[in-house]
Amino acid sequence: MTKKPYGLLCPISRACELLEPRWTIQILTELWNGSSKFNEIKRGVGNISPSLLSKRLAELEAKGLVDRMEDKATGGVDYIRTQKAIELEPALHALAHWAQRHIEAEVALCDPDVSTLMWKVGKYVDREVLPQKRVVIRFHFDDEGLDYNTYWMVCQPGTLPEMCSYDPGFEIDLFVETNLTSFGAIMYARSTIEREVEEGGLFLSGNQKLARTMDRWLPKTYYTDVAGTALLRRAG
Repeated sequence: MTKKPYGLLCPISRACELLEPRWTIQILTELWNGSSKFNEIKRGVGNISPSLLSKRLAELEAKGLVDRMEDKATGGVDYIRTQKAIELEPALHALAHWAQRHIEAEVALCDPDVSTLMWKVGKYVDREVLPQKRVVIRFHFDDEGLDYNTYWMVCQPGTLPEMCSYDPGFEIDLFVETNLTSFGAIMYARSTIEREVEEGGLFLSGNQKLARTMDRWLPKTYYTDVAGTALLRRAG
């Protein structure tokens, strides 16, 4: 069924019509984060089906927000944001700042997809801070109902980190015991490592240098410095 138009000439309404279909903004955000391949975008966006992602990318291309670039030699395809999409960045950054300040942390952090969250950790971890040798970090989440509650991140010099949902069989350097709310709060600037350790939402054991430098190697949102960010509240 075709949606009834707003019937308004308001520029904000017209912008909403352009960006309104579900997943559109999330796809653009993942492109801004550096993903360009179909599978990269899908992993970064999370719970979107391949068919819907294909549809949304085609719509974004038709709207002039994305260029589909095909390598004739290899058959590979990259999706690149256009200047029209780039000019949206200030508006969406402003929206993110508003959300950090005015959406309660408990709401902002509810129901994250653990697989997508851990994929982002593996993709954006700061390898320069880690020791220049093989490093294995085990993350365990005590939340109920997860398909996978344990992940192993294997980082080796000269290669991209590998995030596994199975035990790779290497000696573990650091054990991270946590829950999705506490871990998400750290990554999205709604809490700190120190606070979650003190409150019991995060427990670290193993290599103490890795534990002490976690705040440096663990990837975090771009919006860590937003003044007035609504922090995760604690009972009492």
